[in-house]
Amino acid sequence: METGKRVIIIGGGVAGSLLAKSIQFHAYVTLIDPDDETQDMGKEIVPFGFNFVWTEYRKKMKEYFEIPWACLRAMVEPPFAERTLINHAEYLTNAKIIVSSAVNVTDTEVFTADGHQIVYDYLVIATGHSDPVPNSFSLAENEKIKSARSILIVGGGPTGVELAGEIAVDFPDKKLTLVHKGTRLMEFIGAKASDKALKWLKSKNVEVKLEQSVDLNSAVDGGQHRIYQTSLGETIEADCHFLCVGKPLATAWLRETVLKNDLDHQGRIKVDEYLRVKGQDNIFAIGDITDVPEIKQGFLAHKQAEMVAKNLKLTMEAGTECMNRMDTYKPHLALAIVSLGRKEAVAQLPFMTMSGRIPGIIKSGDLFVGKTRKQMGLNP
Repeated sequence: METGKRVIIIGGGVAGSLLAKSIQFHAYVTLIDPDDETQDMGKEIVPFGFNFVWTEYRKKMKEYFEIPWACLRAMVEPPFAERTLINHAEYLTNAKIIVSSAVNVTDTEVFTADGHQIVYDYLVIATGHSDPVPNSFSLAENEKIKSARSILIVGGGPTGVELAGEIAVDFPDKKLTLVHKGTRLMEFIGAKASDKALKWLKSKNVEVKLEQSVDLNSAVDGGQHRIYQTSLGETIEADCHFLCVGKPLATAWLRETVLKNDLDHQGRIKVDEYLRVKGQDNIFAIGDITDVPEIKQGFLAHKQAEMVAKNLKLTMEAGTECMNRMDTYKPHLALAIVSLGRKEAVAQLPFMTMSGRIPGIIKSGDLFVGKTRKQMGLNP
């Protein structure tokens, strides 16, 4: 039942989209989601065993979100992208969608780059990161991998490790080199998990260089391949490269708004136990942009969205008297599953670390795509 309250959600990623779906019949919901990061996507997408022509599909669906943790699989298997790209209109049947960037926020309104000025009773910021991982929906990325004999991956976080795993399993004949500036892979989890991932990569003949960086701008043409130089003076020959380093949070624009003092030194939004922006009664933040001290992962963004949806419904119906009934969010223990190709993975659980087929069964086959689509009310 709609309460008549106006809720604006800025950001249509995994957290914002689930929240919008969850409350669309309890309020007047407006989802603001930019499309600037994929303006040119349709230029390179062509039929590849899909059930539709991607170029035409792209023209019709500027309003969409992707399942980010599954997009690397599409770089080695383009048809996989069909299920990882979801049109907002498929699950939002009772909400307004504005395809534009938010540029300003006041105590009562949100302003967008295309001139919209929208009044809100409640605001939720879920903008995530300002730049996605490599555009897996471009067939050109797959062609780049297939045509290369040697590939350089820069960055040994979860994205770099998972991309290396995808390529090593699907294209075992490729010479893969992964360069990471840290002392170990995936510093966001424990050393045991890092060591297991390193051992697995080496077993697949991936050359891993730690405590080094690469200046991609200094690469020179070596004839049939490019020559890259690391910070330690080593040279790497590769036909192409993929940059898999962390992207900045999409919160810089808030520094010119009423929320300018609610960002910490890393650009994260300071929130309370209800995931409200500290000092605000009607403004929330969810997903990677919060200062909640936990590993930033998709399933945790979903948990935050679900909790805020429940609290918003309660607040909109009962008002401030419901404070003692609102759920609070507690940071989760370090838990992560990093895919290693199609059948294996490394998992850090609260009380143990393991690798191989068992964690692979949990994630690596479908990468939680079916589960996520079902959560959005769609066919897996």
